[in-house]
Parts: sequence; structure tokens; C-alpha cells
Amino acid sequence: MVRSVFFRGEYAYLIGRIHSGTRVLPLAICLRNTEERGIVVDAVLLEENDISRLFSFTRSYFHVKVDRPYELVRFINTIIPRKRTAEIYISIGYNRHGKTELFRNAMRHLRKTDDKYVLARGQRGMVMVVFTMPSYPVVFKIIKDHFHVSKSCTRESVIDQYHLVFRHDRAGRLMDAQEYHYMELARRLFSDALLEKLFRVAAETVFLRGDRVVIRHCYAERRVIPLNLYLQEADPEAARAAVIDYGQAIKDLAYTNLFPGDLMLKNFGVTRHGRVVFYDYDEISLLTDCSIRELPEDDGLSGSEPWYGVAEKDMFPEEFTYFLGLEPDHKQVFLDHHGDLLGVEFWRRLQRELKAGKLYHIAPYNDEKRIDHQQTRAHAPRRIPPTEATSQGG
Repeated sequence: MVRSVFFRGEYAYLIGRIHSGTRVLPLAICLRNTEERGIVVDAVLLEENDISRLFSFTRSYFHVKVDRPYELVRFINTIIPRKRTAEIYISIGYNRHGKTELFRNAMRHLRKTDDKYVLARGQRGMVMVVFTMPSYPVVFKIIKDHFHVSKSCTRESVIDQYHLVFRHDRAGRLMDAQEYHYMELARRLFSDALLEKLFRVAAETVFLRGDRVVIRHCYAERRVIPLNLYLQEADPEAARAAVIDYGQAIKDLAYTNLFPGDLMLKNFGVTRHGRVVFYDYDEISLLTDCSIRELPEDDGLSGSEPWYGVAEKDMFPEEFTYFLGLEPDHKQVFLDHHGDLLGVEFWRRLQRELKAGKLYHIAPYNDEKRIDHQQTRAHAPRRIPPTEATSQGG
């Protein structure tokens, strides 16, 4: 067993491994601090994928006291060997070690590939330009010099939002983003189309120095499949599961006091575990800062623009259905499982609880993994049934 305890929210984890002949099994004993019974064992995890999710790039960093992080990372690597060393360092709070390891790993990859950096798949963003290397599972995001007129954010506010996510409980739904300054890469690694794009939309950030491309500021994130593309390419069963998890991702963020701002499918992605995550942070905000409003009755004079006043932090849940971009069959699946998101009651009730000081922590494992379902169910984030909410299609 690792002597150090891994703390996150109201949970703590004891990490170890079990030797059985020639086999080595990972072990995580998951402890939860409850008001009624004190500290209880909430789950015991014995599978690599389950342990890997504890150290996911979509989770907040652990608080763990350790004298020699290198030895701890080596130990963890023996029980989740497919997890990259950089991600383990980052998950235990040594993000600078992780950033260095991430860069070194990328350099090692570049020495053995002829691939070039290209624009990433997906719909082009209004705030960021995103590029990747097809053979390496990381994307780089650069803030554009100028934003679309529909965007009210600034470069400084976008950076602030990324800092908010860095500090906040990511609930398994927000991508970790590592920030780099003055990163240099060889010119030959970039496709001509990508360089032309970067110089056109981000000339204040990207420039040439001899045979090197210098990037003054960027973010590195794990690459996932954009949700809009995933729904087009996946088989019907997998697509249906992703639509359901998409709604749950919105709810999980809400339970941790975050509202994504832009709910369009292109801003969400699907991990290799099939989990839906959010990665576009320029409009994210605290739910408790939002003004949750019902749509006023139509006065019969409305045109293409709203006839009623809309402030910056106003949100109208009844309008969400117009922005989701789901095909009719997928939209019905969403309404069947998450129709409550399209009414004000779910949001107002949760907002009242958050303002009153209620805290939610989304466990990094399913309810089926819990030892005592009946005792723990009351502590899980409340799923308000659609029939309780005054929702469109609920």
C-alpha cells in the first residue's frame, strides 16, 4: 500500500496492489466522509480501468503528501501501465513536473514520426484555433487575435476562465489544460495550411524565428472526439448512450456550481472510455452568478432578435433545445432522460441549494461500484425527475 492518503473533496483513497501468483491486481479503497456515520468505505476498486478513472485528466488534482513524487508515480504506473507518466504527475498535483514530462514525451514522439501538425477535426471555433498531430493524442489551443462579433469575451477573460477551471472541481467532465509560454517547434513540423491559418488569425501569438515556430501562449489538452462528429460516426447504441451522458455532463457540472454557457455539441467531446466531457471554457461561469429566467410571453412583434432585455449572466433554459443541434431521434432521447434541463425549476432549486452552502462531489465511479447502495444514494447529486420540473418536453 502507498502510505500517503489521496484526498479529493469529501473522498479519500488508499492505493495499493495485490500480488496473486504472477498476477498483480490494482487496489483502491475509496473512503467517504459522511455526517451521519463518519468515515465509511464507499467502494473497493480492483480493475485497471476503474483505477485509471481516479487519475483521469478530467478530475481535479489529488491532495497527497509525498517526499519523493518520482517513486510514487512509478508505483502508480505499475497498476495503471497505460496511463501516461505526465498525466499521473498532473493528477497528484505536480502539474509542472507533468508539463515537463508531457513536452519531453512529445519531443520523443517527434523524433520517430514524419507526421505534421494540422488543424484539428471539428467545427472551427470563434475564440480558439486548435491544431494537433494525427499520431499524437494532444491538441494545442491558441487564442485568436480577434473574436467573432457575437462573442463578448476578451483575451483576458478567456485566460481567467481557464484559471477558474484549473482551480475548480472538474467532476470528471472538464478537460485538464496545461498552459505553455514561448513554446518553440521546428517549422518543418507544420503543414503549410496550418501555418497560413495561424499567421492569419493569431499573428500576435505565433511568429517565425529562423526555422522555428514560436508560440507565445497556448494550452495543451488531451485529444477527444468532438461530440457532434461522434454522433455522426458511432453506431446507434453508442450514439444513444453519448446523448444520455451529454445531458448528465451538463448536470454534473451544475452540481459543482458551473454552467458551460455554450451547450452546442461541438464544445463537448467523447473520451476513449465513452465519457462525455466539456472543453470550451470561454463562456463558462458559476451557476450561482447566473440569473435563471423564464421566457416572457411573446408580444406578437418579435422578429429575428429577442424583443425582451437580456443581460450578460441571464440564462433561459427553455431556449436550450434550439442550441443543442441534435437530430430528431437523439433529441427525443435527450428529452426522455434530461427534459428537466429545459425548465427553470431544476436550475433554480439547485442554485438555491448551492447558495445555501450545499456541496456536491461527483464520485469517479458508478453507483454499481458502491458497497452500500441504499446508504450512499441519499448523498449522491439529486436527479430531479422530469415530471417535477416545468420543462419543455419534460
